[in-house]
Amino acid sequence: MALKLEDKKAFVKEINAVAEDSVTAVAAEYRGLTVEEMTELRKEARSAGVYLRVVKNSLAKRAVVGTDFECMQDTLKGPILLAFAKDDPGAAARIIKDFAKGHEALQAVSLSAGGQLLPGSDLAKLAELPTMDQARAILLGVFVAPMSQLVRTFAEPPAMLARTISARGDQEAA
Repeated sequence: MALKLEDKKAFVKEINAVAEDSVTAVAAEYRGLTVEEMTELRKEARSAGVYLRVVKNSLAKRAVVGTDFECMQDTLKGPILLAFAKDDPGAAARIIKDFAKGHEALQAVSLSAGGQLLPGSDLAKLAELPTMDQARAILLGVFVAPMSQLVRTFAEPPAMLARTISARGDQEAA
């Protein structure tokens, strides 16, 4: 069914609004996926907070104009879907990567992060970025490490003295 001009404008406006609020995007070719597989992919994306849309190339090129993802325009060829991650930079890449493991028909074409175009082969690098909770845990570990080291340093002399006295007592008892 062909879209009317007003529908196309609304569609482009919707994707543009999502792109402006997103931090990363993945363009993937889905040729060969069944309707059931696409439904499964959409369900996984929705549960991960990823905006996933099958888009005509001409509309996709117009939708990314004026956003950080404008660099992707030349790679939008063939039947593609766009996946945008709003909060977690690696979420869209993880969804596409994990789904592509079981479905060879899904191939990443290009990705964009921070206005920089990356080839589809870099999907694994983007997917390996830590989630927000993991990043917070890493940051907390960085903050706590010096304090833990200081506590261990202050606790070591009394512990060493106690071990020396215990060893001396064991030596005299023998």
